[in-house]
Amino acid sequence: MTRWWSRLRPDNFTLALLCTVGLASLLPMKGAAAIVLDDVTTVAIAALFFLHGARLPRESIIGGMLHWRLHLTILACTFLLFPLLGLLFKPLSGWLLTPELYLGVLFLCTLPSTVQSSIAFTSMARGNVPAAVCSASLSSILGVFLTPLLLTALAGTSGGVHDPLHAIGGIMLQLLVPFVAGHLLRPWIAGWVEKQRALLRYTDQGTILLVVYSAFGEAVTEGLWSKTPLLSLLAVAVVAAVLLGIAMPLITFIARRLRFNREDEIAIVFCGSKKSLATGVPIAKVLFAGGSLGAIVLPVMIYHQIQLIVCGVIAQRYARRAP
Repeated sequence: MTRWWSRLRPDNFTLALLCTVGLASLLPMKGAAAIVLDDVTTVAIAALFFLHGARLPRESIIGGMLHWRLHLTILACTFLLFPLLGLLFKPLSGWLLTPELYLGVLFLCTLPSTVQSSIAFTSMARGNVPAAVCSASLSSILGVFLTPLLLTALAGTSGGVHDPLHAIGGIMLQLLVPFVAGHLLRPWIAGWVEKQRALLRYTDQGTILLVVYSAFGEAVTEGLWSKTPLLSLLAVAVVAAVLLGIAMPLITFIARRLRFNREDEIAIVFCGSKKSLATGVPIAKVLFAGGSLGAIVLPVMIYHQIQLIVCGVIAQRYARRAP
């Protein structure tokens, strides 16, 4: 019982997310304070991606790019398979899911893979870590361009992304430019960055919490909880679980059908099935500025917790079966 509880118990960051949502629901920022918070959040996001760029070793990218067949498979799962799966839930829009929550499901399906946790789970399962580093990093960079384009294709102008090229420009300015700047400065600051791993982890998490507080505070002010039925909130959790439950076995089948070895299969399963909260929330802030941001990022937050639990169990199973 204790072992199962340790797997199911939310981690500290998830608990912090829940507390942040609760705080934003009770004490949302309004007026001038909300404007200041939005500016602080924008600066924090730029700093976050600057540090992401500084942490990414160029050698890992160059070395991993040689395995192009694996990377194409992962990218196809991330940016082709998931968006198609997202369309399966369209009949629920306007019935069990509010239009904003369904847009959040589509947004979730168009997001890139995570970087840190994809690599961590691949390592835990004894998979191809260098390939996971390259694929997850490439996915994160491509997401800057592909997420707004895919979301526009899936949701149309009703999705709130009326000008995808303008959205890409905004994302590049706020996310990609700091990322590239950090990577170019890596030769001079890499040593300091490596020594500050704990501090940088808190920077990652703190930035996400800031964005979540800002997004939910604005959404609560606009009546998020009063306009969203409890049944719709429960439906989001079920949809997130079903989405992962379909995707992971399907991705495993694809990897085996294409005859990848065990180590490559592990990298494909974890990099191809995970969706990035760290990248997704900042992208959402740019894409849906002035929109129902709180409702849109809610499916991403729920999926984030479910994928951590499920991937932890599967990684341990892979590790036990390792030769």
